[in-house]
Amino acid sequence: LTGYGSTADAFRVTDSHPDGRGAIACIEAALADARLNPDDIGYINAHGTSTEVNDKAETLAIKKVLGAHAYQTPVSSTKSMSGHLIAAAGAVELISCVMALRRGVLPPTINYETPDPECDLDYIPNAPREKRVKHALSNSFGFGGQNISLIVSLTEICSGSPGERGA
Repeated sequence: LTGYGSTADAFRVTDSHPDGRGAIACIEAALADARLNPDDIGYINAHGTSTEVNDKAETLAIKKVLGAHAYQTPVSSTKSMSGHLIAAAGAVELISCVMALRRGVLPPTINYETPDPECDLDYIPNAPREKRVKHALSNSFGFGGQNISLIVSLTEICSGSPGERGA
């Protein structure tokens, strides 16, 4: 774990602020804590609840923080496979990020059939993608505006295959 950001925007009990302000500050804080630039992020596990307001706000936040790099960064929502695990969602999604870094396979967003024109990033539709990345961002933006962004990074000690050094 190389970076951590936490914010509380308390816009509505069930909605993120539509301009993504809490998510933006949260992602920026995680990048600052990790001492990384937005261009260093190679994969994002989105909070990705597949709700119109949340997905648009998170997409906006990713674009604001990553700039042009947002369009080159694969993003997926593992909730598409696990469902929303509520309090356990962040932990499971962080594990997905760690496994993606270790194995060089990014998880897909399954059942991705009708793209929203305002959510125009690379959401890894329907099939995993082989890609080696060094840094992954995991977003968890909960009810009541509780926001957490975590960055995990592949280091030499944990870059071996399972069963090797660092496993």
